[in-house]
Amino acid sequence: MIYGAILAGGSGTRMHVSTLPKQFMALKDKPIIIHTLEKMLMCNRFDAVYLGIHPGWMSYMYDLLDKYNLDSERIKLAPGGENRNDTIFNVIEEIKKDFGQQDDDIIVTHDAVRPFVTLRIIEENIDAAITYGACDTVIPATDTIVISHDGVDISEIPNRQYMYQGQTPQSFNIKMLKDLYSKLKPSDKSILTDACKICVMENVPVKLITGEVLNMKITTVNDYEIAQVIAGGIAID
Repeated sequence: MIYGAILAGGSGTRMHVSTLPKQFMALKDKPIIIHTLEKMLMCNRFDAVYLGIHPGWMSYMYDLLDKYNLDSERIKLAPGGENRNDTIFNVIEEIKKDFGQQDDDIIVTHDAVRPFVTLRIIEENIDAAITYGACDTVIPATDTIVISHDGVDISEIPNRQYMYQGQTPQSFNIKMLKDLYSKLKPSDKSILTDACKICVMENVPVKLITGEVLNMKITTVNDYEIAQVIAGGIAID
């Protein structure tokens, strides 16, 4: 079985241009999360697509599904957690309740606020997760990366040849991900920034999938303005 997981567990409004969490803000003619969900539903290999939603916004999400006629049996809601990885594992628990668990089950996790993901990226994530167990979507770093340990002086300038910018989806064999996570100490879990680091910390290879510059994450006001231009004037396959 192959599952999509759209991560929308946050409830913050840090962009200060709306009272809504950013995943619910309008992008052209519909909320960002609806654009993202529609992209995931284009992939007919998903047995179900889960939305990990902050518990306080679950009713709102159900209303959006009704409003945009997205009542597909493939769409499921799961409660978001305190952080990204908590939301992923909440979704995995819901999958187990709904469908049971098989050793070869795959989960494709994706940011709710990356609405321009392409079908090619999703398909390649699925194939890589089936073959290798774990993969991450990245693009090569185009700017020089500067490391500073104190925020004042340069500590290191690594070779850009080896630098990549992480995107999503990030995709995994579910059983492998759960097994690796269970091996981590609480102190290790507390510093995780994304699910791929679970694999890296346990020395499990993560396959790189080539992303797209347009597969942007809408985080800042500038991102939001750029996304509006893209949504209004550029076709995304």
